[in-house]
Amino acid sequence: MSNKIKEAFNQIQAESELKNKTKDFIFQKTHGYKQTKTVNYKHMISAFACIAILLIGGYWIYFIPTVKISIDINPSVELGINRFNRIISFEGYGDDGRELTNSFHIKFMKYPDAVTQITESEDILSLLSSDEVMTISVIGTDSIQSEEVLHNMQSYTSEKNNTYCFFTCPDEVENAHKVGLSYGKYRAYLELQAVNPNITADEIQNMTMREIRDMINSLSTDKESRANHFGNGHGNRHQGNKKGQGSKNRWEKSANTHHNPPFQKLT
Repeated sequence: MSNKIKEAFNQIQAESELKNKTKDFIFQKTHGYKQTKTVNYKHMISAFACIAILLIGGYWIYFIPTVKISIDINPSVELGINRFNRIISFEGYGDDGRELTNSFHIKFMKYPDAVTQITESEDILSLLSSDEVMTISVIGTDSIQSEEVLHNMQSYTSEKNNTYCFFTCPDEVENAHKVGLSYGKYRAYLELQAVNPNITADEIQNMTMREIRDMINSLSTDKESRANHFGNGHGNRHQGNKKGQGSKNRWEKSANTHHNPPFQKLT
């Protein structure tokens, strides 16, 4: 009996030693779990850094406009288009422009759908039917996307009366925004300023494109008539009026020349 009891106690002691040795072995291999925790922490930092880079890069790719479209008839608005051809900004210029932007929800739409929705709205169609003039300016760089947008807008405006399309570079738009005008209206403002240097941007901000064009044509006609009168005498006054009358349609003819992009066709 005593031998059996002794063997039982020896077995208990052996199991305890085995447990202790096992603990020591695990502690040595894991360094008390300190290293594991450090490695996980570093992995978390790397993961957060990757997520941050993806978010920032994704924002830059999606929310930075690569092409803009200026639609001017009064109202005047500009649409910012991202590299995926989605509308990511919609700004109005002047009271009518700001009112128009509040009445449409076109953000994140494809730009052809957005342009159609705006230009075929009841208010815009009413203005066009009253012989108003609308211009659509494509603002971009020498890129495949710019050419594609311009081509689409050319095709669209070719089927519309009193509607014209042209291309410009972003550098020219900065001056327009400085005086509170969209680019399309600013372009007309520069033409008007050439025949009336005293005109200001504030004076034309709420004028329609037709009103600006009529003023340009009227002042151009008067200027040519006066030049012809004083240069050639009274005998050629009738000829001078003919020249002036011809200038009335000059913008409509010259606007069509802007249907071709000013940069080389890309392949």
